[in-house]
Amino acid sequence: MAKARVVYRCTECSTATPKWAGRCGACEAWNSLAEELSTPNAMALPSFAPAVAVRVGEVDAASTRPQTTAIAELDRVLGGGLVPGSVTLLGGEPGIGKSTLLLQLLAMWPQRTLYVSAEESAQQVRLRAERLSAVQPELWLLPETSLPHILTAIEQVKPQLVVIDSVQAIADPALPSAPGSVVQVRGCAHRLVSEAKRLGLPVVMVGHVTKDGGLAGPRLLEHVVDTVLSFEGDRHHSLRLLRATKHRFGSTSELGVFEMTGTGLAGVPDASRLFLTDRRTGAAGSAITPTLEGQRPLLVEVQALTNKASSGLPPRRSAQGLDGGRLALLLAVLERRAAVALGTHEVFASAVGGVRLTEPGADLALCLAMVSAFFDRPLPADVVVFGEVGLAGELRQVAHAPRRLAEAARMGFTRAIVPANSANGVDGIALTRVCTLNEALLAVGLAKA
Repeated sequence: MAKARVVYRCTECSTATPKWAGRCGACEAWNSLAEELSTPNAMALPSFAPAVAVRVGEVDAASTRPQTTAIAELDRVLGGGLVPGSVTLLGGEPGIGKSTLLLQLLAMWPQRTLYVSAEESAQQVRLRAERLSAVQPELWLLPETSLPHILTAIEQVKPQLVVIDSVQAIADPALPSAPGSVVQVRGCAHRLVSEAKRLGLPVVMVGHVTKDGGLAGPRLLEHVVDTVLSFEGDRHHSLRLLRATKHRFGSTSELGVFEMTGTGLAGVPDASRLFLTDRRTGAAGSAITPTLEGQRPLLVEVQALTNKASSGLPPRRSAQGLDGGRLALLLAVLERRAAVALGTHEVFASAVGGVRLTEPGADLALCLAMVSAFFDRPLPADVVVFGEVGLAGELRQVAHAPRRLAEAARMGFTRAIVPANSANGVDGIALTRVCTLNEALLAVGLAKA
């Protein structure tokens, strides 16, 4: 038997080295080397018959058509549903609702399913299933952590959908490492992916996340799966957001919105109304912007608060749901191009509702919210704003302006401040076209002519 040896493997790029170092020599990531035991051929996968080369036009595309999950918001993110033989990795913070979402998925799947619970007992899963009304005759439950036993159960039960909760909790006795280690996670994931492709079986795996919100374990785990889903939200609020950070069968720009209720997760088809439910009109430091998540327009409230910094201390800058670097850039533009001196003030900015705004189309809303808070003068209640702010203080157009404006008109807004070169508007909403940030401030009464 080959003797095991200690190696240090990078959790980001999976490169192995015989000695520990503070920085990986391959990907240059800091503090990413983890100790593991390695033996020759420990990672060998079961051999299958070699594939046969065929003409691309002879490939049966019907076998990759997605099957609906019967959960509209999940189907939106997946581009129609789960593809046979695909492997999906679902990540999210503990308690956010990953197991709830997947148990609802299994209960609504029209064929036989298998739920592998590696972290909870069968009794715990049964209690949750009763609360979610998910006790179905074709939903099979396996409380198991051993990979060989899981693969045997798949052969015996012959399910049409498998959920592994979670991949970090299962282990293969043939691998010389403890459960949850890099070598175990990588090896078990490879074996599950191979079985999914061989059987044409869709598999969904739950993954733990780190303190920074990224998926725990080797980065290779994200590379071997077909789809990576991120389930986000605040456990103290009911709103949950589902995004795809990788999807081999469709777009990664769609957003699924759920609300956590007493009976499970419920899809939110009208997300804009939910985001604006608690909006308080007439408050300074608030601006409404129509953003676009994939093909889905959303109205989001951007809030800002400014406060005179204590003498001798640098002013604080805080961004929640917004890019902190973008916030600093816009503060500099406001001071140099619009003469709004916020350099000695603390600035706190937030995208309300747990939304994460990354597109530059929200620049104008953030600028107007900060100036509104600085002068303590609210924006008109019937106005929405969008546009990218350049370093010269100019406003640049953003994509799909008519779709954004149509959503704003549907929600009852009657005016919009938009870049001068934006596309034509829609019925029911009047456009004020502006070329610069100064003109935008003037249009909403935050600057003098």
